[in-house]
Amino acid sequence: MARLEVFGVEGLPEIVEGMDLAAMIHEAAAAQGDALVDGDIVLVTSKIVSKVEGCTVELDDIEPSDFAVRWSEKWDKDPRVTEVVLRESKRIVRQIGPVLITETHHGFCCANSGVDQSSSGAHGRILTLPLDPDATSRAQRSRFAGLGVDVAVIMTDTFGRPWREGQTDIAIGIAGMNPLYSYIGQHDPHGHEFRVQEICTADELAAAAELVKGNTSRVPVAVVRGFDWTRDDDASMATVLRDAERDLFR
Repeated sequence: MARLEVFGVEGLPEIVEGMDLAAMIHEAAAAQGDALVDGDIVLVTSKIVSKVEGCTVELDDIEPSDFAVRWSEKWDKDPRVTEVVLRESKRIVRQIGPVLITETHHGFCCANSGVDQSSSGAHGRILTLPLDPDATSRAQRSRFAGLGVDVAVIMTDTFGRPWREGQTDIAIGIAGMNPLYSYIGQHDPHGHEFRVQEICTADELAAAAELVKGNTSRVPVAVVRGFDWTRDDDASMATVLRDAERDLFR
């Protein structure tokens, strides 16, 4: 595997609840001359999945708790947004200054429970993460199969990282391929045996896809072609989430 191709799928309309996202992606890719083929990996920004699945919150409907009001006043935040962040979290991992690092109900540790105010579709509306990214990815993979192509599906979102400035896209849902590639038991050219090396290829693919998507380009879907993946119909991002007992940052 000496070469990969990564391209964005353009021409998708403003996404609203109930749309057939896989069919739209399939049609848009064909319309731009990049029809999906067996073996492609389709990477879908979680934000448009949230819109399709109705994971939207109107801020006018939110009554913030006393804690949300006090904390938000201190750091010049909207208490209604803070309240949604708290509702979407299983627990607060870190509360340092104006930053809330939470663990979501999915088990993701991230800023603000993944709650997003940008490109939400309307003023005063925010988006929460899809309820079950793996299940949605499996459903989309099945829908693509019904349209005649065998593709893997990865749902992506933008996360920060310990020790590093800047954010990168990572995988939060997957279907069709294992998110990890293990070198454990293999040997390098000099005979050294790998004992711990395991690569999260799903995150690497998500980061590569972000290079052709971006946050303001209105291209929320990318395709990676040429990556040699092995079918895994039981794939889940759960295998990537580190247990709290082994997590040095919790």
